[in-house]
Amino acid sequence: MKSQLSEKRIAVGITGSIAVYKACEIVRSLRTEGAEVRVIMTENAAKFVTPLTFQTLSQNDVLIDMFDCAGEWVPEHIAIADWAQALVVAPATANIIGKAVTGIADDLLSSTILSVVCPIIFAPAMNFRMYEKEVVQNNVKLLMKRGCRFIGPEKGFLADGHEGRGRMSEPGKIIVLLKEIFAEAK
Repeated sequence: MKSQLSEKRIAVGITGSIAVYKACEIVRSLRTEGAEVRVIMTENAAKFVTPLTFQTLSQNDVLIDMFDCAGEWVPEHIAIADWAQALVVAPATANIIGKAVTGIADDLLSSTILSVVCPIIFAPAMNFRMYEKEVVQNNVKLLMKRGCRFIGPEKGFLADGHEGRGRMSEPGKIIVLLKEIFAEAK
């Protein structure tokens, strides 16, 4: 039986959080489901897991630098915006959420978020104190009001040794949400 994600074009934006390891499973699962995947990493994300990992899992070049042009120059954020049928930002740090809500486009991922017209899913991952801050909660509410979807964060043990709501949702839950979004679009 053909997957609901088969032949779907999904961009995965990855930011600098310890939860980046879960993004590996998201990309692998999307490929297993038959989706075509393009990965956009922030420079900080590349400090946690190398781009080669995501290149291997996605079977596509990983995009990081907006101005790293091999051959003919194409504005990557526009090319991805034209290509993507969904954008998943996982893990989504407070930084990328803040950039998205204010329209800051100072790197490839934030420029892509500003350019896409497809559904956007944010999967937050951060310390519970950061997530609970009024400014972060207001940013989440504004993005939701603008049509973005959020999944998580979940309560649990955090990498910093604390416990609270800040864990990125499990990859399987994110895949289910993507399937629901594509089913709604039919």
